[in-house]
Amino acid sequence: MNLAGQSGDAGSGHLLFANFNQDNTSLAVGSKSGYKFFSLSSVDKLEQIYECTDTEDVCIVERLFSSSLVAIVSLKAPRKLKVCHFKKGTEICNYSYSNTILAVKLNRQRLIVCLEESLYIHNIRDMKVLHTIRETPPNPAGLCALSINNDNCYLAYPGSATIGEVQVFDTINLRAANMIPAHDSPLAALAFDASGTKLATASEKGTVIRVFSIPEGQKLFEFRRGVKRCVSICSLAFSMDGMFLSASSNTETVHIFKLETVKEKPQEEPTTWTGYFGKVLMASTSYLPSQVTEMFNQGRAFATVRLPFCGHKNICALATIQKIPRLLVGAADGYLYMYNLDPQEGGECTLMKQHKLDGSMEPANEILESASHDRPLVAQTYSAAVTKGTYVPSSPTRHGKEKAGNGAGSTSACCFLLDGCVSWSTSAPSFPILMNWVLWVELAWKMKPTPLDWTKTVSIPP
Repeated sequence: MNLAGQSGDAGSGHLLFANFNQDNTSLAVGSKSGYKFFSLSSVDKLEQIYECTDTEDVCIVERLFSSSLVAIVSLKAPRKLKVCHFKKGTEICNYSYSNTILAVKLNRQRLIVCLEESLYIHNIRDMKVLHTIRETPPNPAGLCALSINNDNCYLAYPGSATIGEVQVFDTINLRAANMIPAHDSPLAALAFDASGTKLATASEKGTVIRVFSIPEGQKLFEFRRGVKRCVSICSLAFSMDGMFLSASSNTETVHIFKLETVKEKPQEEPTTWTGYFGKVLMASTSYLPSQVTEMFNQGRAFATVRLPFCGHKNICALATIQKIPRLLVGAADGYLYMYNLDPQEGGECTLMKQHKLDGSMEPANEILESASHDRPLVAQTYSAAVTKGTYVPSSPTRHGKEKAGNGAGSTSACCFLLDGCVSWSTSAPSFPILMNWVLWVELAWKMKPTPLDWTKTVSIPP
């Protein structure tokens, strides 16, 4: 991720760029003094693999997996791409383009160079230009994603500057594969899973994250990151097994979603009044606006992370380090944060270590002073972290609307959680309505005839 806009932040050490390699085994950092690579094989120590000081103001540095091949762009020559063998210290080739290079993506088949209104597809073996996608919609952020899978080698990029269309391009057969109408708002983030069969998307609104099948473009999952405010999504990242998806933003919270399909159970006749209440509630959703019913079905975060900062650009990754799932966050404040993730229970993740991106580790007392929340910050075993069992409590949230396809009238709704019961209303406040419903259903349960079809005989209060 390009961090040049925040390079002057205190403590950043003139950090310009940070990114994880394709399998999340190393971290590349570009700065005013050059670039570095760090190994991510340990939580306790951030081992520096390589440092180069020959090229200054490195704003893009991308490594090909764990190889010695690296692509570099500097602020002094923003239209020039250099491909180097960093262990030998040799330059393999360089290319100049008609405009500023905004992003570079690599896999074992292709190298992609993204300009504001064009994309260049290179054969990574000989660096020949195979295809150029010209006159793309303006893309000043250089937003694009490249699958790392050799068989499903797809490129995704914005298909519009005004709405959230995703263009999917087959970089092997050099042809367009699909166009996905993902969001109403312009795109803010894209990410493929390791197999190249799933694509995660987020819009500038930042409240809804969707996952589509590739190349078909069928919506597989829809997650709600939050509704309190519109945020800027900084990054999306799948775990290597494709089971988890992380989303970081300019807020202090990172959300982790679990990609699992809940198997439908055969319906059973409820035997308690609360069971009947739930049945009535589900039946009542057919009376609600489509925006509300969509929110009712959207998935929520499986796990969360509270970062000790807010407002910094950052990039996240889900990696397995020392056989334990971790969430890694590299931020413009000049630190790499490492958290434990419980793959069974989820909940709130535990901060294990905080490393300076100059290769040193900040002492624990300094971490405690700089952190804006009370969290365990010392190394501990994974079993101990699970035993603590800290979770984020549910709290009332106000829901907005984001829907793909043709725009519809905006409808606000409120959701209140009370002892596991959910009440929806198209006008706030809905808490009194919830209490009336509870008393009404309880009374009806005590006086109910048998048998009774509640979905037909119960009238829904306004």
